[in-house]
Amino acid sequence: MKQEMYAIGVMSGTSLDGVDLVYTKITYDHHYSYNIIASDTIPYSDIWQKKLREAFTSSALEITKLNITYAKLLGTFINTFITKHNLKKIDFIASHGHTIFHNPEESYTLQIGDGATLAQMCNINVVSDFRTQDVAMGGQGAPLVPIGDLLFFKEYDYCVNIGGFANISFDENSVRQAFDICPANIILNHFTRKLGKAYDDQGKIAKSGTINTDLLKKLNHLKLYNKKNAMGYEVVLSDFIPLINSYQLSVEDVLQTYVEHIAMRIAKSLQPNTKTLVTGGGAYNTYLINRLQYYSDSEIILPNNELINYKEALIFALLGFLKIQNKPNILASVTGALKDHSGGVYFKV
Repeated sequence: MKQEMYAIGVMSGTSLDGVDLVYTKITYDHHYSYNIIASDTIPYSDIWQKKLREAFTSSALEITKLNITYAKLLGTFINTFITKHNLKKIDFIASHGHTIFHNPEESYTLQIGDGATLAQMCNINVVSDFRTQDVAMGGQGAPLVPIGDLLFFKEYDYCVNIGGFANISFDENSVRQAFDICPANIILNHFTRKLGKAYDDQGKIAKSGTINTDLLKKLNHLKLYNKKNAMGYEVVLSDFIPLINSYQLSVEDVLQTYVEHIAMRIAKSLQPNTKTLVTGGGAYNTYLINRLQYYSDSEIILPNNELINYKEALIFALLGFLKIQNKPNILASVTGALKDHSGGVYFKV
């Protein structure tokens, strides 16, 4: 039986560049398909970037307040998006929220952006809080995107997203596998900010640097890579930044070395004679993509800009669609949970 719904998918990534919004029609008719009708990224103000960056060290009371004020910010963004594109039919909003804590080993995760507040602000049903149930079921609470790779992008052998973190999903013996490969833009942007730039446009700054082979070797052999766990901001602070800073390199040399690290880490996950779909902000880092193609015999495919920018927001809309249909939207094979399940909390207005 054919089913279709119109949804807004909302994604805020760890790179803190802004909120991605997608208005899409999702259709199920023996297979799943989508049509992106409108899309936008609304950047965070400097004040909000600072608030979200510092939330990791905020008090419980401050985070509780932030959970609501951030939901109101998202509501404002979404209402602006609806007005700008004159959107009429919206069955639900699927919101990822913004991750503050993620430590599945200790059974906790937190994405702020209260779903009840958001639903009331927009007067639209909301599905949010997608990760908590998975962590409670013994899973990593991540990655969540592989179900979308499976249902929307089957023609590719690998789906790689290079955002704050680089991650991958693929089929192995007809079972979906996925894992975080390494921190990516979250590290690169940390260092480009030291030059007063939000990001390294096309990797031009990295290209001008020199590789520090000793640092590269240490990065490639970090112990955390022995386990394929979901990665959070915690590991950036504990394993990466202190190691990189200990070398006292120029920003150009750090970027050159770290781009090489990302390219090598991704290439290590790809088999030859395959097709790899690459999305996320890192797809625009021309230097990084060239280094990846240098190390890999897989065909690296960059789709249209809309999919590069909005694939994750699109897939969260799919997660919401599956939740409302009461169908599994989180795969145990990738998160390590007890079983496939339908994650997220549904707030009806």
